[in-house]
Parts: sequence; C-alpha cells; structure tokens
Amino acid sequence: MWLYLATLVGLYYLLRWYRERQTVSHLQDKYVFITGCDSGFGNLLARQLDLRGMRVLAACLTEKEAEQLRRQTSDRVETVILDVTKTESIAATAQWVKERTGDRGLWGLVNNAGVAVPTAPNEWLTKQDFMKILDVNLLGVIEVTLSLLPLVRKARGRVVNVASVLGRVVLFGGGYCISKYGVEAFSDSLRRELSHFGVKVAIIEPGYFKTFMTHHEMIHRNLKKKWDGASPEVKETYGEKFLAAYMKEVDFMEKMCTEDLSTATDCMEHALTACHPRTRYSAGWDAKLIYLPLSYMPTFLADAFVYWNSPRPAKAV
Repeated sequence: MWLYLATLVGLYYLLRWYRERQTVSHLQDKYVFITGCDSGFGNLLARQLDLRGMRVLAACLTEKEAEQLRRQTSDRVETVILDVTKTESIAATAQWVKERTGDRGLWGLVNNAGVAVPTAPNEWLTKQDFMKILDVNLLGVIEVTLSLLPLVRKARGRVVNVASVLGRVVLFGGGYCISKYGVEAFSDSLRRELSHFGVKVAIIEPGYFKTFMTHHEMIHRNLKKKWDGASPEVKETYGEKFLAAYMKEVDFMEKMCTEDLSTATDCMEHALTACHPRTRYSAGWDAKLIYLPLSYMPTFLADAFVYWNSPRPAKAV
C-alpha cells in the first residue's frame, strides 16, 4: 500500500514539474505592466522580464527612479509616473498603456506597489493611519486592476497580485495585514470571474525580504512617532519597555530577511510566462517553513506562536 501511495505522489510531482516547465510562446510580443518599479521586487522584475525579451511598461512613483530604471534596461522598457492613490493618475496611466499595447491587449498586469507603515499596535493608530496603507495596498490594487481589465481580457492574459504571508497570518496591528488579506480575497474573486475569459490570476505571498519596506530605521521612526502621539493612558498601559522590545523585534526580523529578491521575482516571472501558472506562490524559506504551515494550524496554536514572539505590555494580566 505504501509503495502504491509513494508511486502516486511521485507521479503527481512529475506531472506537475512537466506542466510547470511549459512556457508561453512569442514572449517578445507581449506587454507586461508593473506597478511599484522604483525599487525592490518591481524594479528587479522589470529588469528580469527585459532580459527575457518581453515588453515592459514600468510604473514608478518618481521620475528620478524611472530614469534610473531606463538607464539599467533596454529600449523594450518604457516608464510612466503613477500614484495608485489618485484616480486621475490611474486613468491617465490606463490610457497610456492602451496606446502602447494597441490591438494586442495587455498580457500581464503585476500589482506590486505597496507600503508598510504606519504599523504599530492598533491602539496607537488612527483611522487615517489605516487608510494610508489601505489606499495603496488594497484600494490602489483594485482601481488599477479595474482600469486595465479590458486590455488584459483582450489578450487573455495574466493578473499577478503581490500579497504577503501576512495575508495568511497576522503578526502585528495596523493596516498592512488587513490590506493583504483584502488582496487575497479580491484575487480569489477575480480568478473565478475571469476564468470564463481565459484570464489567469496568480497571488504571490512573499515572506520577509530585505527591501525598503522592511528597513528597520524607517519602521523605528514610524513606531517612535506613533508612540509620541499616543495618549497618556496608552503609554501607561504599554510602557516604555514595550516600545524598546518592539523595536528589538523589528531589528531581529530584519536580520532574518531573505536578501535574494529573485526568489520572489522568479515566482512572478513564472506566473507570467508559464502555460500553467500556479494559483498561489509562497516565496522565501520563512513563507514555506513557518508562515504557510502556521496558517493551517488551529487558531489557539497560531495565537500561542504570536504571543511567544511578542513583547508584553506593562499592564498585561
């Protein structure tokens, strides 16, 4: 019996390996639009797809970063300035993409732009703090996608949404985890709706990577700012030692970050170029070995894991 089971499992993985090695033809004729190309995943993916011969439409927030990207790539890469929190900027960019893709349509849409701060215990934050993140990470993703869907549908292409392991397991307060849970839900609904038109939707769930978003100095400044603005009651409840321990945890997590960003961008590239892309990609050793298994555990075990790794407030009972 065990031999038969092992044989079936082996055949399954052999078939999966074979299917995933099949790539889409005529990649050099296909356009891919990527948000958040100033740095990190988006910047690397733009350069990676350029090397594959694809036509890349890269959206950056600043002209300085756009110019730097153009210097690093071939003339197959074109850039545009995009603020995903502004409807008029999204509408202008959608028209810009339409003019370049023409009758071919848009093969790939990669929603990568994102922010991570302000992040802190929920009680330290305001509604505006949550909205700053949701406007970029969730509402921006939704509006960009809706504006470009007709072009993607025309090409029977791909939508690749960058979520996070924190869209599966919540480790801290603020809008970041909420936004990534929202991206997961939006992507699931989108995948089921667009399957009728031959469009495939993939979700990228990176673990902790060393990017601008995980830089400890930026997170420290944000935490200190939120602590300074907290009420006397909140400060008394949590205590200065909690703030110091929280910052030490941030430093520890940065040391654990994966430095090789291609671990994540390779997943994005596969989602765009494979004939049979996966629905979800877990990128990074921590995503595969810690957070993905943790997401399937009973709630009390996941809570225990988070409690064990979190500092205790001064007035904790």
